[in-house]
Amino acid sequence: QVQLVESGGGLVQAGGSLRLSCAASGYTLNSYAMGWFRRAPGKEREFVAAISRSGDNIIYTDSVKGRFTISRDNAKNTVYLQMDSLKPEDTAVYYCAAADQSRYLGYPPRSSQRYGYWGLGTQVTVSS
Repeated sequence: QVQLVESGGGLVQAGGSLRLSCAASGYTLNSYAMGWFRRAPGKEREFVAAISRSGDNIIYTDSVKGRFTISRDNAKNTVYLQMDSLKPEDTAVYYCAAADQSRYLGYPPRSSQRYGYWGLGTQVTVSS
C-alpha cells in the first residue's frame, strides 16, 4: 500500500527555519514527481513547490522563492522541504504528494489534481 508520511513540522519564530521530510513506503519514488502543498486556516490548499522525478526540474510558488528549497533523495525514498526565513503567513498544514511521472520527463505538475497520493500533513506554526 502506498503511504506518504510527513515529519518535521513545529512551532518556530519568524525568521527561523524548519526542514520537512516526506518518507514514502509501498513504492519507490523515482518514477514520481513530488510536490509540497499547504493549507492555512480558513484558506484553500495551495501549491508550494514541486520537483521532477529526476530532480532536474523544480518549481516554486512566488511567495516562497528564495526562502524554501525542495530536494529529494531517491535512494532514501524521501523528499525534503527546507524552509528558511519563515514568516507568520507560512503558518499552515503542509502536505506532500506524489504524481506519476513515469511516462514523461520535464517539469513536475503544479495542479493538485495531478497528484494521486497524499500524506496526512504536518503542522507548521510561525509566531511573530
